[in-house]
Amino acid sequence: MTRLSNIARITVATLVLGVLAALLPAPGQPAAAAPGLIRVLIIDGISNHDWQRTTTLVRGILKPTNLFDVSVFTAPVKLDDPTYNTWCPDFSKYDVVLMNYNNNGQKVTWNPTVRAAFEQFVQNGGGAFILHSANNAFPDWDAYNHIIGLGWRKKEYGTAIQIAPDESLIRIPPGQGGGSSHQPRQDRLIHRLGDDPIHAGMPRTWMTPLIEVYNYTRGPAENMTVESWAEDPKTQVHWPIEWTVSYGKGRVYCSSFGHVWRNDPKDPDAVDFRCADFQTIMVRALQWLAQRPVTYPIPSDFPSATATSLRALPTFP
Repeated sequence: MTRLSNIARITVATLVLGVLAALLPAPGQPAAAAPGLIRVLIIDGISNHDWQRTTTLVRGILKPTNLFDVSVFTAPVKLDDPTYNTWCPDFSKYDVVLMNYNNNGQKVTWNPTVRAAFEQFVQNGGGAFILHSANNAFPDWDAYNHIIGLGWRKKEYGTAIQIAPDESLIRIPPGQGGGSSHQPRQDRLIHRLGDDPIHAGMPRTWMTPLIEVYNYTRGPAENMTVESWAEDPKTQVHWPIEWTVSYGKGRVYCSSFGHVWRNDPKDPDAVDFRCADFQTIMVRALQWLAQRPVTYPIPSDFPSATATSLRALPTFP
């Protein structure tokens, strides 16, 4: 073996060791780990809906997937609570905030520190899942209206979105049409738009049980995508059911799925939380909001265009 060959071998070995050393963590630093469980913070505490039961049902859906680490923060809602003006979760510990909070029509709100922290959380890349009536909340909070895109608002506030027969979007200016409303809940045919990661692999249409089709949800309607729509049972007008919003580096998912009324004799088993479609969408939406690959499978019992698909009511623990 020549001296030149030996030098070449030594040079290659040195380069390989250098690359390996660059890939190793510095002394005292932990090795990089593959993404673990998605950290979800549920915020609840007040709503015209049954927020306590809703939180339990959400946890019942998420726990069996083994994909999430779920925490709950129940916000103080009594004005004389000593923590009312000081509470603030450490949003940096979470990937997604699931909003199960609706203060619309109430005197309670979030203190300025919480508002600023939540805005920064989403702006910097955090995810926000706006569950059902949480899009009614905070009508006077400008940033929240931009985060959710559309909300339950008076007709003078913001743009409303209709879906035309060709599935193009019709923007309705403030003051035209009506304020937010809905007809009594009915089974509706959901029409999927586009091919976003949350819905990829789902049928283009499917039946969902007893959903509220929100008419004239209004807001800034900026940086948003309508993901699905349904027909109003009375007027036959097409309105958004699900939409997503980009807010800074963060992602937001909103829908009218997830209704749980308090002591409702017409719906004692909270059928919205029994349907296979909403359970599947919730899990996949949380993966997408956390900016992870959407890997949760479309189940064999996903509903068809002619029939809903109901499961046993989720339980927790």
